[in-house]
Amino acid sequence: MKPFSTPIASPYSTVVEMWRAAVDEAGDRPFLHSFDATWTFAEVDDRARTFAAELSRAGVGRGDRVALYTQNDPIFVVGLIAALEVGGIAVPINPMNTTRELRYQLEDSGARVLVTIPSLYRAVAQDVVGDTAVVLTVVGGHTQWTQQGEEVEISEARVGEELGADVLSAESIFSQERREESVPPDISAEDIAVLTYTSGTTGKPKGAQNTHGNLVFNAESYLEITGLEPGQPVLGIAPLFHITGMVGHIMLAIRARSPLVLSHRFHPAVMLESIRRRRPVFAVGAITALMALADSPAQEDGDFDSLTTIFSGGAPIAPALADRLEGIFGAYVHNIYGMSETSSPTHSVPRGEKAPVDPTSGALSVGQPIYCTRSRIVDENGDDCEPGAYGEILSAGPQITSGYWENPDATAQAFDGEYLRTGDVGFVDGDGWFYLVDRKKDMINASGYKVWPREVEDVLYGHPAVSEAAVVGVPDPYRGETVKAFVTLKSGHRTDADELIAHCRANMAAYKYPRQVEIMEEMPKTATGKILRRQLRD
Repeated sequence: MKPFSTPIASPYSTVVEMWRAAVDEAGDRPFLHSFDATWTFAEVDDRARTFAAELSRAGVGRGDRVALYTQNDPIFVVGLIAALEVGGIAVPINPMNTTRELRYQLEDSGARVLVTIPSLYRAVAQDVVGDTAVVLTVVGGHTQWTQQGEEVEISEARVGEELGADVLSAESIFSQERREESVPPDISAEDIAVLTYTSGTTGKPKGAQNTHGNLVFNAESYLEITGLEPGQPVLGIAPLFHITGMVGHIMLAIRARSPLVLSHRFHPAVMLESIRRRRPVFAVGAITALMALADSPAQEDGDFDSLTTIFSGGAPIAPALADRLEGIFGAYVHNIYGMSETSSPTHSVPRGEKAPVDPTSGALSVGQPIYCTRSRIVDENGDDCEPGAYGEILSAGPQITSGYWENPDATAQAFDGEYLRTGDVGFVDGDGWFYLVDRKKDMINASGYKVWPREVEDVLYGHPAVSEAAVVGVPDPYRGETVKAFVTLKSGHRTDADELIAHCRANMAAYKYPRQVEIMEEMPKTATGKILRRQLRD
């Protein structure tokens, strides 16, 4: 029997139902750890219900959007639960967003409430909210850190009176007695719970509609995939605004009745201190974040002993890198594959198994379709490909988005019947293992030959000096496009462009190897740790 062949179902229909059950069963147990602070399930519930009552008094209810513009702080989780308690729709927003980007997402979603933190309010939000439909702004204090070199200073960021009379502090809300109990409307699995905005690499960001049913199903999937036991801590390494943080951190912790370890935002030294203090068992994050932990000079013996289950999503792992990380962590890093539109995973390497390596391309598998999920590889005509043939990955299942917010054209283009078009190119082998090649838009056409950046990057990761690699196509007067690689080096290692080009030339076909290599100090990345190829192209 294949690992994911047994169907699964959740005992809950909505996130609110799942949350209420967790509070009933584990009310006095820790739910959020944030530096020195610990909040139990019951304490978070009390704050969330008080917050929900405030939302109701402001006229915010079923279907209204509540924007969450914070780092990985407790106020994000409280705001999320409060929004869902009144039947609202949460809109997580990247805390790296600028004035223009924040304004766009507030306007596109029609958000009526903005939940943020002091630094983001002062730097960005205060210049935006007056131009939008936002009627209530709530600013929550948080524990923050500031960095000077390798030193990180932890301090409290509190809400000051200078924020203005039109802004409520979260603490003032929490200190109130609930004048009335918020009564959640009759919501169902089909109702939208979260609008997760795509990165906008092919146009303006679109709000993927993640329903209550989507989130609850993949919370159940994560529980089955990871085998997490009640009370075993989850390391909050991914940003909470991202679908991995939303489902693989918050929803999983609720479903498992486990504490979630938050550290404001990612920094290797801060994350390592949180690991030492809270001893998390499970982590899922971008491969770049895991690499930063593995290579951090702040690392101490025994830091990773508690992390027995580690998954990586967002980008495939090169086989050489997987081997290196296993040697450092003492645990195998399992690939997991999904996207905002799939509420996190559609594919995973089963716990306890290792992903096979395709003998032809050298790619490491991203896994098999998880429970109740169907996946196909189709060619440009929409016909199913034979095993080993490249095509677009399509997926269908209970975790797939219902569409894009107020964008019927994009929704129609995204689906082939019940199957979501992922825009990712891959293939499946004869045993049902799926392999991700690249995004369709990232394919390089060099003298008429297709070159997939992933394959070149995997070869570069096989060089002992390479820490990170990203490959793009650049204009070439003779070949049309040619292959250019950007790399960063491991601490204490040296090499040059000629050596790296020779390494690639010896390990791949002549049309594939990079003609140009640029060695960088640091790669441009998204908040989730993905390397920004489009910025490298520019």
